[in-house]
Amino acid sequence: MPTDQVFGRWDNAPALPVAALTPAPAASVRRKELRSPETKRVAPIDNLRAVLVAWVIAGHAFLGYTMIGGWPYDEVTEATMPRHLELILGTVLGPTALFVIGTFFFLSGLLASSSIARHGPARFIRQRLIRLGLPWLLFTLLIWPLLMWGAYRAAGYPLPIWEALQARQPFLDSGPLWFVQILLYVSVGHALLTWGTQARGFQPRAISLVLVTAAIAVASFIVRMEFPARSQQILDLHVWQWPQCIGLYALGVFVAGQGWAERVPLRTVRRCGITVLVAITTGIAIAAAIGISDLSRDAVPFIGGWHWQAFSLDVVEATLVVAGSVWLLGWAQRWLTSRGGTSSRMARGAYLAYLLQAPILIGLEIAGRSLDWPAVVKAVIVATVAVTASFGLGWLFTRRRASSPLL
Repeated sequence: MPTDQVFGRWDNAPALPVAALTPAPAASVRRKELRSPETKRVAPIDNLRAVLVAWVIAGHAFLGYTMIGGWPYDEVTEATMPRHLELILGTVLGPTALFVIGTFFFLSGLLASSSIARHGPARFIRQRLIRLGLPWLLFTLLIWPLLMWGAYRAAGYPLPIWEALQARQPFLDSGPLWFVQILLYVSVGHALLTWGTQARGFQPRAISLVLVTAAIAVASFIVRMEFPARSQQILDLHVWQWPQCIGLYALGVFVAGQGWAERVPLRTVRRCGITVLVAITTGIAIAAAIGISDLSRDAVPFIGGWHWQAFSLDVVEATLVVAGSVWLLGWAQRWLTSRGGTSSRMARGAYLAYLLQAPILIGLEIAGRSLDWPAVVKAVIVATVAVTASFGLGWLFTRRRASSPLL
C-alpha cells in the first residue's frame, strides 16, 4: 500500500498571485481539457462511473441466477447455475463487489468540496435531497415493493401487494438504491460540517493511504461484531458497510485539494495497482487454503464476529477498496478521457441507468421464466439486454438536458 502523504483543504484559497497569470504548463492545460467548462464535469470520472454502473447491472443479472445472493430475484429464481460456475463467478465478481460501492463514494467525495464551494452548503443540501432523496423515497415506498410483488406473483406466490411493503425483510427495503440513501446522509453531513468549519478556517491535515486502510479495516471488524456482513436492518441501511463508505468519501474529500480529480500521481497509481493484485492473490490463497467450495455455506466465519477469517476479510476488503479506488481513478484518467460519442452518451445516462436497472432486470427475468434455458444462458442475455436498455433509456431521458453530477 502506498505510503504517500496526501492532503486536502477547503476551497477558501486566497486570491491568485501575479505569477498565476503566466501561461500554464502543458500538464495544467491537459488537466483543464479533461474538465467540461460548461458543466464543471470531469470526463474520466464521468466515464468511470458509467463503466462501474454497467458492471453493477451485469453483476446483478448474474447474481439473480445463483445461490450466492446479491440480487433479490434469487429469492424466486427458476434456475440456478452449477456450483462450480458459482465459484468461478464469485472469484470474478467477489473482489470488485468489495470495492465498487466504495469507489462511488470516493468519486463523490472527490468532487463534493468544489460543488459545495460553488453552490454553498444550503443549496448543495437541497440538490442532494432532490437528486438522491426523492428517487430513494420513491423506490422505498412504491417502485421496489411493486417490482418484488410482481416477481413473487410471477413465481406463483399469492403475495398480497401490501405484504410486499410490510412483510419483506428488511423493512422498507429500497433494493439497489440503498447506497443512494447512505450517500445522501454522508453528503449532507459533509455540507453541514463544512458550514460549521469554514468560519473557523478548518484545514484537514495530511493523511496516509495506509492509515485510511487500517482505519477502515479496524472499524469494519468492530461494526461487524454487531452487524455481520449482509445482515439486514430497517431501511436496508447496510450498517456493516458504513466504515468503507464513509472512509472512502472522506478520502476523496482530503485528496481533492491536491488535484486528484484531474491527475493522480503516477507512482501512487502504480503502487495501488500492485497492492490490488497482492490483495486479490492473498484472498484467493486464503480461500484455497481453507478449502472453500460452497460460497453460500463456507463464507459464514468471514462475515463477522470474533473470527480470524472475519478480520482477514476486513483487511483484504479495506486494502482493495482504498487501493482499488485510487487505481481505477488513475486508470480512467489515462484511458477514459473521451467526452464525445458513445462515452458521452453513457456518462450522461449513467445515474438514470442505475435507477432504471431494477425494473428492467426484474422485467427481463420475469419474461424469461417460461424459457427452459440454462441459468448461465439466461444470465448472459439478461445482462446484455439490461445494460443496453438501461443506458439507452438513460441517455434518451437526458439528451436534451445539460448533464449534472448526480452521484
